[in-house]
Amino acid sequence: MTGPSRHPGERRDLGAVSDLELGRRAYRRRQAARSIGISLLSTVVFAVVIGVVLVNSPGWQVTRDTFFNPEYFRQALPAVWQGLLLNIRVLAVAVVGVAVVAVAIAGIRSLKGPVFFPLRFLAAAYTDLFRGMPFLIVLYLIGFGIPALGLTDQVIPVTLLGTIALVLTYSSYVAEVLRAGIEAVHPSQRLAARSLGLSHYASLRLVVLPQAVRKVTPALMNDFVSMQKDVGLISVLGAVDAVRAAQIQVAQTYNYTPYVVAGLLFVALSWPFIRLTDWLTARQQRREQIGGLV
Repeated sequence: MTGPSRHPGERRDLGAVSDLELGRRAYRRRQAARSIGISLLSTVVFAVVIGVVLVNSPGWQVTRDTFFNPEYFRQALPAVWQGLLLNIRVLAVAVVGVAVVAVAIAGIRSLKGPVFFPLRFLAAAYTDLFRGMPFLIVLYLIGFGIPALGLTDQVIPVTLLGTIALVLTYSSYVAEVLRAGIEAVHPSQRLAARSLGLSHYASLRLVVLPQAVRKVTPALMNDFVSMQKDVGLISVLGAVDAVRAAQIQVAQTYNYTPYVVAGLLFVALSWPFIRLTDWLTARQQRREQIGGLV
C-alpha cells in the first residue's frame, strides 16, 4: 500500500515551525522577562533595606571611617596592588606544578595489577596526608622546616617555599578530582584504545584523560579559585604580598581600610574564574539533560 499522493510541485518545508511551538517560545520569553524583572526588583529592595540598616546603625560612622575610608583606600591601593602581582606570579607557577604532580598521582592511582601496589599505596598516602592537613600547617612545615635542614648555605626565597606548599596541598585535591574523572570514563574507551595497539600510557594520555578532564572541569575550576584565595597565606612566611602589604599599611595608619582593599583585589582576581566555572557547570548540565528540567 502506498501512502497518500503528493502533488509534484508541493514541497515540504522541513524548517517550518508550528504555531504551537511559536506560542511556547513566546511564553518562555515572557516568563524569562518576568523572572528578570522580579529578580532586579527584589535585588534593589534588598540592597535598599541593607543600606538603611547599615546607615542607621549606632556605630556606622566609626565603621565607615575605620574600614571604608576613601583617603586610606587611595593611599593603600598602590602598595597592595604590587603585593597582588607577587601573588599572581606565585599562582602562575603553582598552577603548572599542581597540574604536573596531580596528573602523575592520578595516573599512578589508576595503575592496575598487584605489582603496582607500592606505588598506588604511596600515591594514596600522599593524597590522604595533604588533603587532611590544613594548608596553614603545611606552610609552616615547609616554610620553616626546609630551611632548618640546612641543605644549602643560600637563603631560600619564601615565595619558593610558599609555592612548594601550594603544589603539595592542591595537587592532592586535583589528583583525586582527576582520578574520579578517569574512573567515570567508560571502560570500553580504554579497551577500544588498547585494541588499536595503544599502550596503557598512550590510551590514558590520548583517550581517557581528555574525556576525564571534560567531565571534571567545573570541579577543577573550583580548586583553582580556592588556590587563588589561599595564595594570600604565603604572607605568614614573610612574603610581601597583598595581605602583608595591607598589614604594613594598617600598622602605619591604624586603619583597617587596606584589608578591604586587599579583599576587593582578590575578589576581582577570582570573579572571572568563578563566573567561568558557573558557565561551564551550566553548559555541562545542558549537555547531560539535553535541555530537560529535573
